[in-house]
Parts: sequence; structure tokens; C-alpha cells
Amino acid sequence: MNEAWIIDAARTPRGIGKKGRGALAEIHPQKILSTVFRSLVERTNISTSDIDDVIVSCSHQFMKQGNCIGRMAALDAGFSINASGVTLDRFCGGGITSVNLGAATIMSGMEDLIVAGGVEVMSYYREVEPPNTLDAGNIDLREAHPQLSVGIAADVIASEEGFSRDSLDAFSAESQRRAGAALESGAFTRSLVPVYNPDGSLALDTEQYPRPATTAEQLGQLKPAFEAQMDMAFADSGMTFREWVNRTWPDLEVDHRHHAGSSSGIVDGAAALVLASPEYARSNELKPRARVRAMANMGHSPEYILNGPVDAANKVLKKAGMNLDDIDLFEVNEAFAVVPMKFMRDLNVDHDKLNVNGGAIALGHPIGATGSMLIGTVLDELERRDKTTGLVTMCAAGGMAPAIIIERV
Repeated sequence: MNEAWIIDAARTPRGIGKKGRGALAEIHPQKILSTVFRSLVERTNISTSDIDDVIVSCSHQFMKQGNCIGRMAALDAGFSINASGVTLDRFCGGGITSVNLGAATIMSGMEDLIVAGGVEVMSYYREVEPPNTLDAGNIDLREAHPQLSVGIAADVIASEEGFSRDSLDAFSAESQRRAGAALESGAFTRSLVPVYNPDGSLALDTEQYPRPATTAEQLGQLKPAFEAQMDMAFADSGMTFREWVNRTWPDLEVDHRHHAGSSSGIVDGAAALVLASPEYARSNELKPRARVRAMANMGHSPEYILNGPVDAANKVLKKAGMNLDDIDLFEVNEAFAVVPMKFMRDLNVDHDKLNVNGGAIALGHPIGATGSMLIGTVLDELERRDKTTGLVTMCAAGGMAPAIIIERV
């Protein structure tokens, strides 16, 4: 089997995902993604006519984010018309999956040059998207697998697994501190691409969301975010969220412990990587930064939604013929504080090796783009620390988790 090499990675800063506040909120999603595409072409000097495919993740594909944004952004970036494009959705996990699929097509020998990434402009679709449920109104599916609010699921897991409010707040404050230190030290500089407004003025060139001065004591003053939701109607089911929770977990008393400060931030952004076969890279004088060691996908309970990363990590390690001690750095998306905390506890992973530059609690989680961002983040940090291997995984709605292990070349 061929190897798949990572030639480069780039991303935008994350803008606050709210119109009127977010620096990227008024820019077309295609433009945000094409900004990253153009930067990668300039940085690698690849010929876009050689690109076999552009694989992009976007979770909310409609209107400005619809109509195969992967292809449209590639055209907007000035790519050759020969570079085809496709857009996929694995909810939060799509940004890893786009890279995994790109690597897989190269490793199969069918393709030689792939651009893979993701985009999500949450400020846009939060303004125009009608409310929906994960089951899309399929009553039979709802009866078999009631998939409630991800925030409620986070509180269910925290309550069931015994993660206290204080521990969640402490983790969240540390995420903010680490993100602030990373920004101050320039840890993100290599991958960051500035985004410009249509008139040519600078829109954003650094992370907009973090609040690095946040303390655990301040977080302790915030009200739980999902408790009030419990007595709201769950879609058109005729039942409240509370009734569905009690039906699914009849013996569990849910203590609501997550809030805005221990949940991932709502932001806008895009990211992408250039992947190539060794043969193509050598013949075109492209220097690889890393190789893809292994990839995996894992399903878990749709009701819990967020519990897949542990199993995904075990699966991808087995595929790579590695163990946890072989991994230098981990990136586990901070959808909610309980997700990486459970990952560390269940696998006995030291926090000194996980999310060392903070995570989505501090930086934000642009749904379809985050996975690609995390791959670039761990690669940059491996180089900064002169380490070798990184594992990236994240939970995704529907009870899923993709994973990837990369190794510096």
C-alpha cells in the first residue's frame, strides 16, 4: 500500500460566530474557504491542474454553504477546472473524515494529489436555519435511538461518570490559559492565514474567541446552560426533553454541570491540507511534513452522542500497530469539557500531552472545519517540540468518532 504524505496545512483564525460581532460573519463561506486554498497553493507551489480532487467537510449544507461548497470554493480560489470537488457531512467529525478519505484514495493508488479540509460559518446558518433534530423527524428512529441535545448528553455523561462541576470548570479554565499562552508564543503562526473583506481590508488575522484571563472561579458563577432546556418540548414528539431523558436513563438523576464556559465556542472558520503520494511529491519537489500512519472510524451509542473518541483511539492505535505510549501529542476536540476529561481518565492519558494549546472551549468549534484544524495544530506542535507522532479524534453527532494518527517525516 502507498503512503499518503501531508505536504502542508493551513487555516483561518476563528471568528466569533455571531453577526454584528464576528469578524468573518459577513464574508461568504466560499470566500473563507477559498482563502485557505489559495494560501496552500502559494505555499506549496502545486499546480492546481494536477489536483485529483478537493474533499471538503461542511455540516450545514444549504444556501450559501450548499451546492457543493468544496467545488465552488476551489473555483473561487482560481483552481484549474480539472480539480473536481466533493462535500461531505459527518457532523463535527467531518474535518477529520475529509482528510482520511483523501489519504485513503492516495494510499489506494487511485489518486496522487488531494486538497482536503472543511468550513463552517456558524454565524450565517444560525441566523437562517430552521430548528431541526438529529433524527430529522424520523419517529421510528427516534423511538429506537432518541438523540437529544448534545448539551444534555454532556450533562448526562458528566453525571453518570462522576465528573464534578468544579473539575469541568478547572479543565475549561486551563483550556483558556493554554490558548492564551499559545497565542502569545506564536504557536499557531505557521498555519494561520489572514482573511480579507471584499474591499481588501483585513477582516481577521488572529483568534477572536479566546478569553485567556478566564478563571475557574469566574466559570463557577455561570448558570448551567442546558437545565432550562429539559422542560422544553422535544421537537414534535409531544414530550419534553426531561421525559425523554427519564425514559432513556430511568435511574439517573441528571445534575446540569456544563455551561457556556465549559462548552465549545460558536465560531466561523476554514482549514485545509495538501496530501500527496510519495511518487508525486518526489517528482514535483514537494517536501512532506508528515505521513498518515493510520485512520479509523468508530460508532458508539447515538443516545450518548459524545462517547466515541475512546473507542476510536483504541481502534486507530491497533490499526497502526501502536500503543498509547507511542503517541507524543493528542488532540481531542473539546465539544464539552467532559469529552476530553473522560478520554484522559479512561485511557490514562496525561493532560500534559493532550490539547496542549487549548481547545474548542477556548478557541471555538467551527463544526465541519475543526477536525482539519486539529490535524494542522498537532502537526505544528510536533514540529515545535521536535516530537514525532500525533493522534487526533473527536466526537460527532449520531454517536460517531473518526480518528487519525500522523507521523512526522
